[in-house]
Amino acid sequence: MTPDSIAEVSELDQASDTQDISNNDLDVAISVLHKLINAVKQQVLGRDDVIELTVIALMADGHVLLEDFPGSGKTTLAKALGEAIVDSEHSTEAEGQNKPADYIRPFRRIQFTPDLLPSDVTGVPVFDSNSNDFHFRHGPLFAHVVLADEINRTSPKVQSAMLEAMGEKQVTVDNVTYKLDDLFFVIATQNPLDLVGTYPLPTPQLDRFLFKITMDHIDRESELDVLESYKERRDQVQQKITVSRDEVVSARQQIDDTVVISLAVKTALVDISRNLREDERVLQGNSTRSMVLMLPALQVAAALRGRNYVSAEDIELLLPRVLGHRVELAPGVAALDKVLADAMRAPMEQLARGTLS
Repeated sequence: MTPDSIAEVSELDQASDTQDISNNDLDVAISVLHKLINAVKQQVLGRDDVIELTVIALMADGHVLLEDFPGSGKTTLAKALGEAIVDSEHSTEAEGQNKPADYIRPFRRIQFTPDLLPSDVTGVPVFDSNSNDFHFRHGPLFAHVVLADEINRTSPKVQSAMLEAMGEKQVTVDNVTYKLDDLFFVIATQNPLDLVGTYPLPTPQLDRFLFKITMDHIDRESELDVLESYKERRDQVQQKITVSRDEVVSARQQIDDTVVISLAVKTALVDISRNLREDERVLQGNSTRSMVLMLPALQVAAALRGRNYVSAEDIELLLPRVLGHRVELAPGVAALDKVLADAMRAPMEQLARGTLS
């Protein structure tokens, strides 16, 4: 065997080893996804689709807006997800040094009311008479999972305090910026029926949410299971399924590095967006940023199905959730599903032909 052929074989072996490592890492990331989903399913019954979308949003570094009825399990879902992520002993960059973020909790809930102040959410400097100095008291935003309950009941001033946190993972108080954790994830809720004393979320606030999920009542069998098993879930008889914070962050990175998004998929997303903007039934189409935010969600959805590439199936699953709260229809037009289907038809057919060729 010549030196050149030996070098070629060596390069092929290295490439094969790299592929094996990549596949193994993706398998580990997929197992983390399923553990998170199963952890929430222990506490929330009959909401498998909502649980899957919520975990996809968490792993895709997005946020979720749930439009639901009171008593539908939104708090239980958020708490179960937050408590499934353990091991808070990690470091975060603060004032140029790595310091333990012992003020970050797995789960925190904010009950939004009309009299809430921005400092109630972000935190506030507190004067310490012993040191004769101010110290920042961290607000409930400093958590892995934050439940923003009835977010449309608070004033626009408080809603604006959430914009920086959700968009940049930081809060600024008295001209000082404080970093949130890399795993910062918001599950916000609003009641679709009770409009008294509410402040509708403005477009910039809505755009911070990757998904808007409308929850209906669960089916009869699932509702019966809830009644039958409420004592076991209340008393936490089952062994809790947990993953570490570092495992979740690592899985997010592995999916981002491993799952491939082809140019054909990106082309389909661009063409769908352009079709929506040019549709006479659409008053305002979606932004380019919405498509950028959707890319990691597509990767997570593909990984959940055991694939290392994004397909048309992933687009069909997620696109209505991503665009449903971003596309504004013209007056008199109510059928968003039909508008989306029309915009998707030609690009998806083109994507399918490209896949088969």
